[in-house]
Amino acid sequence: MHPKQEPTFLPLTVGVARSAATEQADLGRREPAGEVWRRAEEADSAAAGCWAALLGGCDSAERKSLPARLSALAEATTGYVGQRWWLGHGSALRRRVAEAQLRINDAVREGDGAEFAEAFVGYDQAIATAVVSVQSRLESPTP
Repeated sequence: MHPKQEPTFLPLTVGVARSAATEQADLGRREPAGEVWRRAEEADSAAAGCWAALLGGCDSAERKSLPARLSALAEATTGYVGQRWWLGHGSALRRRVAEAQLRINDAVREGDGAEFAEAFVGYDQAIATAVVSVQSRLESPTP
């Protein structure tokens, strides 16, 4: 992704991960939010290249690398939100991420641009919601 280009397919995820990483850096902590941000930008860049290839009806490196980029983003998100939360309270989001990722992979394989774009909306929302949940849990008073 060009440094001045806004995120195309993962605007919510890139935005909340950037915010979380910046907040943690300001507090002098090194947390996994920076990894989520990096992975989100990599996945967004691969998605933009894949989209261009889908529209052009051709193959591209991004088309081949996108599934791995999405998996890396999901893994970074797991590291950030915590495995226990992701498998427990976050399990509905985890399922949404997995289902959207399968839809994206199928759309890439089939060359279906409409399905690709639609599935990315769900993927972006689910990952961003998981990242935001960490801030909510940190800010909530414990009973």
